[in-house]
Amino acid sequence: MGVHTKQIRKLVKRLVILPFLCFLPLCLFSGWLSSSVKPLHHDSRSRNVTVLLWYWPFSRSFSLKGDVCWDLYRIPRCILVDERSYFPSADVVVFHNRELQVGLHKLPTNVSRPPSQKWAWMSLEAPSHNGNLHKYADIFNMTITYKRDADVSIPYGMLLRREAEEHVNEDNSVNKSSLVCWVISNYKSHHKRSQVYNDLRASVPVAVYGRWTKNRLPSSELLPTISRCYFYLAFENSLAEDYITEKLWRNAYEGGAVPIVLGPPLGDYKAVAPPHSFIHVDEFASLNEMGKYLQQLAEDKKRYNEYFTWKKQWKVKRYTDWRERLCTICSKYNSLPKHKVYSDLDAWVNANTNLNI
Repeated sequence: MGVHTKQIRKLVKRLVILPFLCFLPLCLFSGWLSSSVKPLHHDSRSRNVTVLLWYWPFSRSFSLKGDVCWDLYRIPRCILVDERSYFPSADVVVFHNRELQVGLHKLPTNVSRPPSQKWAWMSLEAPSHNGNLHKYADIFNMTITYKRDADVSIPYGMLLRREAEEHVNEDNSVNKSSLVCWVISNYKSHHKRSQVYNDLRASVPVAVYGRWTKNRLPSSELLPTISRCYFYLAFENSLAEDYITEKLWRNAYEGGAVPIVLGPPLGDYKAVAPPHSFIHVDEFASLNEMGKYLQQLAEDKKRYNEYFTWKKQWKVKRYTDWRERLCTICSKYNSLPKHKVYSDLDAWVNANTNLNI
């Protein structure tokens, strides 16, 4: 009985262990297979997007070490590079218009272009300074500019809501010594902004600074000087759709003066600027009427300060780093049309534009 029992036990062990030993390799192989083989339905939204900057705007480069887009701006899965060896694998190649126009760089049209690769045209200039764009018909798939209808819109500034703990309580009517100020370097008498300035100064005093005058301002004195003005002439050099520059976002808003704006229509300003924070030239029948309004407003502390109540809820964010603008491409990439091409880039750029105001 003892020998027979031992034989039975050995047989049972074999019956239990043998299937297990056969099943173990199968499990291991299955696990390796699932970890090494990509699923058939791969979600393209989860992959990295490589953005190649063909050359740096105005030849001023920034460091691209590390995961720049994530480390600086919390934009994930975005690889920003400036080495042209990445051309064959880049999802987007960005070309800054200025260097193309002055002949510093050329488009790599002599190189075989990957079928799915997008070429992006980038500019922050007013249409009058973008040069001849007719030669770029049927070349670019993306636009990167300040216009709100661009594929990737990169405005000069925008509004951010303040955190609940951020409190702004200040009297913006104090320490003012000038009624109206203007900083101007490129003065042309035939420009509309110059005509508006001359008509306005016939009814109110305007303190003028900049290269056009003897009152030149070092950059360190720009905002402190504007802070001593009740109103600032945030006049753009071109009347173009959505063309609202640092004259509003930096000079006026950060300088602490109420901006008097001249540029795109009133509706364009209302779409991006805080309500009741600026005065548009088109709101008045004449410059003399506007001059009287400015004088009355400066004398009424309560009404004047109402132009700054927006600061309790909002603060200005300005884009000053090209890397942030370029990283924004990745945030928009998956929502862009796959087969878009600009057959007439010049017409799109110059839509709703009057030059040299």
